[in-house]
Amino acid sequence: MEKQYVVGIDVGGQTSKIGVVDARGDVLSQTVIRSDTYGTDADAFLDALADAVKKCIKDSGKEGQVRGIGVGAPNGNYYTGEVAFAPNLAWAANQAVKFADKLSARTDGIPVSLTNDANAAAMGEMAYGAARGMKNFIMITLGTGVGSGIVVDGKVVYGADGFAGELGHVNVVRNNGRTCGCGRTGCLEAYCSAIGVARTAREWLEMSTEPSILRDCENVTSKDVYDAAKEGDALALKIFDYTGTLLGRTFADFIAFSAPEAIVLFGGLARSKEFLAGPIEKAMNDNVLKIWKNKVKIVFSSLKESDAAILGASALAWEL
Repeated sequence: MEKQYVVGIDVGGQTSKIGVVDARGDVLSQTVIRSDTYGTDADAFLDALADAVKKCIKDSGKEGQVRGIGVGAPNGNYYTGEVAFAPNLAWAANQAVKFADKLSARTDGIPVSLTNDANAAAMGEMAYGAARGMKNFIMITLGTGVGSGIVVDGKVVYGADGFAGELGHVNVVRNNGRTCGCGRTGCLEAYCSAIGVARTAREWLEMSTEPSILRDCENVTSKDVYDAAKEGDALALKIFDYTGTLLGRTFADFIAFSAPEAIVLFGGLARSKEFLAGPIEKAMNDNVLKIWKNKVKIVFSSLKESDAAILGASALAWEL
């Protein structure tokens, strides 16, 4: 009988989420492990991940019934199964890790399919979420970094080497731009990720004397900025306006590339949509070519927050 269950794994800069999923998109069991406590030891992380996968399968009661494992990871290469030179993962920052082969070997030979975390999110939205029925859209993940997945005619764009869609590393500030984790300067990720928002807050607090409740925070995070904005803090609101404007201007350029029906936003920072949506839409439509003005939708992920990353990765495994 055909195996009716898959495992989805979302590897993030801080945590990795694992879940067993059925054909309806229900997550039967799930768990979370740290991604950031193994230093440069990729094998130690893979050992811990494999143990978590096997336990999750056991907890779901579906041992022997899993057809494949889908993984979304920063700099995950769909063609080679490698996680290569991922700035936000210490164990893959300076090397290419044969992730799919190593994880399959550690999980009793269950086949593993790997892609960029944002590509996985795009597949999840297309299969289960806000992009159902869409064949042309761009997925933007706003988390520790900024990732992207480009879908054209219903297929994820991988390019010649599997790394197409690194839109988080387009240059948005050309003069004296911030250093990005990738080693370049002025990248979108350096400004519009959760880390980038916190960095903006710290820089602006240092440069101004404007009163703000953020001054009471010992080490400002993007959540602090969000909480302050909800309280009506003027500086926090300006930070979101600046972040949304940078995103919108950049989205105008992305639209010129693939003429998407929508740009779908996902990730922790996307939860700040009440402060980001307005500036994004205004800046995007102020800067886009007239043929696309007011045509491209900004859509926020509709997947259940706790399951979204797992579902996105699991969508890969149904192809195995």
